[in-house]
Amino acid sequence: MTCPVGSDLRRIVETRTYDSGAVHALGQDVYRSLLASSADLDAANFNALHPTDLSRLFDEYDRRFFDAAITGTLAEGALRFRVSKRMTSAGGRTVRFVPRGRPEQARYEISVSTTLLFQCFNGDDHRPIMVSGIRCRDRLEALQRVMEHELVHVVEGLLWAHSNCAADRFKSIASRFFDHRRSTHELITPRERALARFGIEPGVRVRFVLDGVLRVGLVNRVTRRATVLVTDRRGVLFTNGKRYATYYVPVERLEVVGTGQGQK
Repeated sequence: MTCPVGSDLRRIVETRTYDSGAVHALGQDVYRSLLASSADLDAANFNALHPTDLSRLFDEYDRRFFDAAITGTLAEGALRFRVSKRMTSAGGRTVRFVPRGRPEQARYEISVSTTLLFQCFNGDDHRPIMVSGIRCRDRLEALQRVMEHELVHVVEGLLWAHSNCAADRFKSIASRFFDHRRSTHELITPRERALARFGIEPGVRVRFVLDGVLRVGLVNRVTRRATVLVTDRRGVLFTNGKRYATYYVPVERLEVVGTGQGQK
């Protein structure tokens, strides 16, 4: 008689619990192993990250915490890793792709935001960096906490075809395996950093110099750069009846000159 797909993984997930000491010890083993084996992660506050580092990190966790049962359950090629500069609000994300009518061929992609990781731990953080309710001392620890969270999404997808980090089952797995206290990635976002360091937020009036010309406008959005709307009769017509030219400006090049009403 053959065992159901994922039976070993399900048994581990439903019966195993690590105490805080074991979680810390195993996590430190992963930390040291990654620093020793990765060409990109040459320091705790690394400045480069490659998908192969994420794959290696995932495998280290799978082997140490799940007896490699996650990899044993996944179909070959069913898990991909990606580093993203475009993710500006979440440290990580897991997406489950299911071909129509073929749930057994589901694929997964774990993405990690280098934008958030690389703007933290530079010596100018305005608050402690918390990921999953755990204070992180450096980028590698933050990356570990993000990967732990995303790994639970993959586990739930494999066993139950659905994952919700706000639900009790997810919280139970994350707590029992990784001692997580919360289900959020609390890395400093570009928007938070812009406000804390430069006073830049949507609705603020700013000035900046571009091509030798001083321009004044309103901040409409903050991601990796600030979106600034400058009144321009040749610009795009907005719902308030005014025309604006749009500029994408690094926040450190902006100077606050007052407040205004943000544009829709």
